[in-house]
Amino acid sequence: MTNESIAFAPIAAPIATVSADAYLDEMMARVGVDGLTAAFAEPGLLATVDQHAAAIRESLHDADRAIDAEGLAAYARSIAFAAVRMRRPLPAAGEAPMTVAEWTNAGWPLLRLVAVCQIAVSAGVL
Repeated sequence: MTNESIAFAPIAAPIATVSADAYLDEMMARVGVDGLTAAFAEPGLLATVDQHAAAIRESLHDADRAIDAEGLAAYARSIAFAAVRMRRPLPAAGEAPMTVAEWTNAGWPLLRLVAVCQIAVSAGVL
């Protein structure tokens, strides 16, 4: 399945007034649970998510942002806004790719957000 065949819900850009914790919870529901489940089932996908996570940590460090709910939510919001601008809005909860193969072919924004969720879990934020 190619990236273009994955159906994306026409969701507007995320609202910045939602609390950081609530926003991260939403990202976990929308992409994190299914994406991390797929990543743990496929070593190559997990390696890709780990590479995204390393880049996120570096970006937060370079921006003098902490790896906390606020820093991760701000980063996730920027990725979600970019996805909307690229006309690749994020899937709604329950509409993310379901199979490991679909996740392996998922686009950069989805994998980046899965990595945000991975960091949030490992940091005890989620």
